[in-house]
Amino acid sequence: MKYWSVVTSKLPAQAMALYPFMVFKNHTVEKDKRIIRHEQIHFRQQIELLIVFFYVLYLFNYLANLLKYRNHEEAYFNICFEREAYRNDHNLHYLTERKLFAWKNMI
Repeated sequence: MKYWSVVTSKLPAQAMALYPFMVFKNHTVEKDKRIIRHEQIHFRQQIELLIVFFYVLYLFNYLANLLKYRNHEEAYFNICFEREAYRNDHNLHYLTERKLFAWKNMI
């Protein structure tokens, strides 16, 4: 999957997918295959939800988790989109095997 790479030390995370850009905290992270796969999974999720709906659902899911867990880290790691990406970013073949809307299984 093609993407435009941007590196900025100001990024609060190691990497971020903002279709069609992949933003990295530094050049070392930019070369990390697992992080790239993780962000590519987010690209697929974004495309499935026509980009804008991904961000709406992502924010809604985060806020609901924040109310539930009362903790930023737990809220973030339990976002359905993040759960799918973290569970599968080690799998070299996941993007070729992935079914449409696979993130729904993580709700």
